[in-house]
Amino acid sequence: MKMDVSWKDITLVMPMVAIFLTSLIPITIKVLRGNREQNPLATLIQGLSGLLIALGLLVVVGTIADGASAFNNALLFDPITQWLGAVAIISAGASLVMMYENPATKGEQFSELTFLTMSSVVGMLILVAAVDLLTVFIGMEMMSLSLYLMIGMSHEEKLSKEAALKYFILGSFASAIFLFGTAYIFGTTGSTNILNFIQDTAGLVQSNRLFLFGITFVMIGFCFKVSIAPFHAWTPDVYQGAPTPHAAFMATAVKAVSFAAFLRLVATKSLVGSANLFDVLQWLAVITMIVGNVAAILQNNLKRMLAYSSISHSGYILIGLITAGVSDDGSFGASSVIFYLLSYSIMTLGSFALISMMEKNPESITNVDDLAGLAKSRPVLALCFTVFMLSLAGLPPTLGFFSKFYLFSSAIKEGLLWLALWGVINSVISVYYYLRPVVTMYMKEGDAQIAGHNLTATTVTIFVSALFIALLGFVSGPIFSAVERSFL
Repeated sequence: MKMDVSWKDITLVMPMVAIFLTSLIPITIKVLRGNREQNPLATLIQGLSGLLIALGLLVVVGTIADGASAFNNALLFDPITQWLGAVAIISAGASLVMMYENPATKGEQFSELTFLTMSSVVGMLILVAAVDLLTVFIGMEMMSLSLYLMIGMSHEEKLSKEAALKYFILGSFASAIFLFGTAYIFGTTGSTNILNFIQDTAGLVQSNRLFLFGITFVMIGFCFKVSIAPFHAWTPDVYQGAPTPHAAFMATAVKAVSFAAFLRLVATKSLVGSANLFDVLQWLAVITMIVGNVAAILQNNLKRMLAYSSISHSGYILIGLITAGVSDDGSFGASSVIFYLLSYSIMTLGSFALISMMEKNPESITNVDDLAGLAKSRPVLALCFTVFMLSLAGLPPTLGFFSKFYLFSSAIKEGLLWLALWGVINSVISVYYYLRPVVTMYMKEGDAQIAGHNLTATTVTIFVSALFIALLGFVSGPIFSAVERSFL
């Protein structure tokens, strides 16, 4: 098939082009310097500048595109692309700041890490805009391959290598399942572009078993990426073994863009055509919430606790996806998913940033008990971490409460009362393990200390995240309305 590339196509992908070109600057300078690392601060500034330029271009493109597509409808620039693309870029920026100061990532290979991080973001922007399943696969692999290398490059000698290998093997397995499903969809429809069969999906799911088989396998591929039980087993091991900035990046940006692609697939109304598929996804959401929350209660390692917390939040978000998939007008369900991912990303970045600050060397392991006495030695940081935990638990008046409120409201609106009820029950369960660190910081004697090296940028990241959570909770209504209006 002949593809004519127009100036409109090039204009629409300028955010991706900007990130890719600026990502080359640090490694080019390193090559020209005889493989000697430049000042890490200069590398950080170059990376953040590229992300900031891309964010500005994304806003401009989103404003002028108005649902336009590029490259023969392979990429679609709509509100999902704009909102969740912005989440990916901002999360990458915060992660780069943490990498600059974390002992497992700073040093001789910071230029390469910056390049890989920005390459991963390019893949994310492709993934978040893709409406062709093959383009989805390209974006997914570009994002994932960069992450495999980033995790393996850690200065930590054992756990990071194990995490990279596990992530690579299970990620490859998920990609194979995704491609297998794509092949069946192409065999039954003659196309891999969602826009070409979106109107016929409900009927095809009912009448064509091969199409149902294909779309089910594609969904399983996404379930691996977003840690839906029982496809979640890689998550705690990889989060624990990966450097903390990389774990933050995976928990926020990777989850956001993977759910964006999942949302586009569910929006084809395949759940309307298959009651069995609809029921299975509902039960997966419930099981994911229970597995994530119950397992998190048993954890003492902070990163593993946040990993299981991330799994439970995937279950909550799946409720919103199901709602968008069965609603006649999916804008409310889709808006609740986007708002939730935005809120969750801020909370999670702040939480991982505090863990990063406590790591004194690449082999550091931070447990909940290590927080004892932090409220006395660093009261402001302890307060910020308390805000993150309360928001993740969904307690008012934090941003996390309103994000869950909109998500569960969208489910109730579509008659999925039992799903919303399971969501509320699991939110209550999660309060226990989210309050454990808070109780430890304020009510247990200890000598919790922040690592001695300079952590100014990470500290700023924590303060800004906490401030956003506290303030945005009071203006959550207008923000959610802005997200919803963008779909109209």
